[in-house]
Amino acid sequence: MGKPNVGKSTLMNALIGQPVAAVSAKPQTTRRNQLGILNEQNAQIIFIDTPGLHQEHNKLGTLMNEHALFALDDGDVVLFLVDGSQAPTEEDRVLAGKIAGRHSRSPVLLAINKVDLVDAAEINGRRTEYEALVPTERAFEISALRGTGLAELLGAIIERVPKGEPFYPSDQVTDLFERQIAADLIRAAAMGRLRDEVPFGIDVRIDQYTERGDQGALIEATLFVERESHKGIVIGEGGQMIKEIGKSARKEIEAMSQRKVFLDLRVKVKANWRDDETALEQFGYGRRKDK
Repeated sequence: MGKPNVGKSTLMNALIGQPVAAVSAKPQTTRRNQLGILNEQNAQIIFIDTPGLHQEHNKLGTLMNEHALFALDDGDVVLFLVDGSQAPTEEDRVLAGKIAGRHSRSPVLLAINKVDLVDAAEINGRRTEYEALVPTERAFEISALRGTGLAELLGAIIERVPKGEPFYPSDQVTDLFERQIAADLIRAAAMGRLRDEVPFGIDVRIDQYTERGDQGALIEATLFVERESHKGIVIGEGGQMIKEIGKSARKEIEAMSQRKVFLDLRVKVKANWRDDETALEQFGYGRRKDK
């Protein structure tokens, strides 16, 4: 659990050892809960990567927060991830209150991320500020990007999860299908290249995902935007922007799927889809059925 852009997906990818969650420098890249499954010699750890808890501005934001908060009661260990390069914000305090008031009594670990961006003289003060937000069993100073402190953090998680049989096969690393991950990677590539409000109004639909043997996979996808003016921005002059998005996304999808990929992208307008319940359901952001 953590506010937007603290590095939750980056941390899960680092712990799993391969990219299974989409990552960009923009907040709110993660829009739904996703499992990352780590198989160690003596343990299977299932990480739930959650959307960042944030101030809601539309129905999509409300659904994202709902899904994130459901994860609090699903986990055997709560990992509270914060950004050590900045002081606690109101979003951190709100989330800390949610963690402290949760129904389950799972142990809480605090992970102070991005310590590689903080002067050594400041980190102790930051740690004290974050430890004051919520009771935790242990605090760790880590860099998900560089791998600092991750072995110690993982060891503490393994110590605290209950004993039992594995939930998933040993070769499975996530609960999403490749086409779903591909959609998230395309959206992350778009978010990483677009400015202002445009990237937050983008979603991606995979129209075709075909295996072609030695030729690799053929993926056709549609990027949906909320305004006609945004469509032109995403396409770019002479189609340059959509080409750059496709080039970046293709590299990430190939790294994820371990094979060659041919990627064909198009752009369509679906006005105000983030506040359209029918569109949200179609894009896979429906409410939890057990709510």
